[in-house]
Amino acid sequence: MTLKELNFFYKLCENPSVGQVAKQMNISQSAVSLAIKSLENDLEEVLFDRVGKKLILNERGRYFKNMTHEHFLYLYDSKNIFQKNKIAGTLNIAASKTIANFIMPNIYFKFLSKYKNVSLNINSVNSSIIINKILNGELDIGLIEAPCDNANIIKEKIIEDELIIVTSDKDAKKEAYIDTINKKWILRESGSGTRDTFIKRLGNLANNLDIFMELYEFDEIKKILVKNKDTVTAISKVAVEEELRNKTLFQIKLINIDFKREFHLIYHKSKTTNFLFSTFKKFILAEIVNNKFK
Repeated sequence: MTLKELNFFYKLCENPSVGQVAKQMNISQSAVSLAIKSLENDLEEVLFDRVGKKLILNERGRYFKNMTHEHFLYLYDSKNIFQKNKIAGTLNIAASKTIANFIMPNIYFKFLSKYKNVSLNINSVNSSIIINKILNGELDIGLIEAPCDNANIIKEKIIEDELIIVTSDKDAKKEAYIDTINKKWILRESGSGTRDTFIKRLGNLANNLDIFMELYEFDEIKKILVKNKDTVTAISKVAVEEELRNKTLFQIKLINIDFKREFHLIYHKSKTTNFLFSTFKKFILAEIVNNKFK
């Protein structure tokens, strides 16, 4: 049975005149009759008594109407659900740790506060995992801090970032060559955008680093640095703004090398870019501009 057949059925329940219903629906009388006959065939039950040119609801028809009419109304309304609520649905999102911890939380909050019919499945993992999940169709949107040149992924720049070298040793040199920093390096794990950008930019110089520990979380790294002056890390500037301001951590500027990079929003090239998807993308970019993330 179809929604159209059911619609004709309920119209005839209110008005038994096939001619009047056909005129109201702007179709032929034969089309109405054929639709009702098809519905009765599907149900294997006669719903109307044929009295002249009228279809009079019988006892089985009344029972069918009572059992189904409320459900029909819900189904019929569902045809227009996305016209009434174009920004409705669930987005699967993952952001790499720097973006997830220091840029996105308030953006997620504002978006959900503005659009009541939206839900976000949010995850925070490293960039390499996000790229794989996008390729496997497990995510709608990824936010990464590592390079990505896969032909099946579309990437859009959202912000520029810079890795800086920090330590809690206030007596450390303010500027130095990378190979003269004689401290224990505490770095993010392999696969993280921060780690990959740092190592790739160093090239052969990375072979001389004393990588003492690898950790997954920025907070863990910062706690170790604050308590141990003989340690150092490469970290996004946005992740240590407060510590630099409070002078619990200090920057060591590298001579002849910098670690500027871009954060990107990524999605699969085959992704359906519906109105919800497009609205969320625009919202992220607008919030980043308005909050002057640098």
